[in-house]
Amino acid sequence: MSWIDQRPDDAMDGAFTAVAPQPAISSVDVATFRDAMSRLGAAVHVVTSAGPGGKTGFTATAVCSVSDQPATLLVCLNRRAKSAPLLAQNGVFCVNTLGADEEKLADLFAGRSGVHLEERFAVGEWITLKTGSPVLASAVIAFDCRTIEIKAVASHNVLFGAVEAVRLGPAGPALVYHDRLYKKV
Repeated sequence: MSWIDQRPDDAMDGAFTAVAPQPAISSVDVATFRDAMSRLGAAVHVVTSAGPGGKTGFTATAVCSVSDQPATLLVCLNRRAKSAPLLAQNGVFCVNTLGADEEKLADLFAGRSGVHLEERFAVGEWITLKTGSPVLASAVIAFDCRTIEIKAVASHNVLFGAVEAVRLGPAGPALVYHDRLYKKV
């Protein structure tokens, strides 16, 4: 039996829970940390949401899987972002992983064009799956999620989403962000 078959996270519930009640204190300089993080290549995603709070979307690289049983992922978003309260109100979101030729869409949803919130959806072809969040038809992959928890950590909200639907898009290279530049992988 390998270690993966033992599933220690299930067998020892609570064994890996953080217990420190005080906030984390870092001695690393902010500029140094940001420069270091820029060298960590990451897929580029447009995270979208629609519902009672309105339609919104933003570009993100801070996205990762949490669990496959049940399928869960997380997204990090600065709490000062205009999309933050809308995502909380809507309770749903979709992570759309961009294809290699979608730099303009990444910049649009990153707010680099001056186009705001709902107006951003005039670019691209959008559909919906289970939650009603906008799904980019050209996305390499789309994860349609229902928010199950939001945790405030430092300047950001960490949104945990239960994946309700997955849409595989066209095969091909994806867009990544590395060393403050878009690159194709």
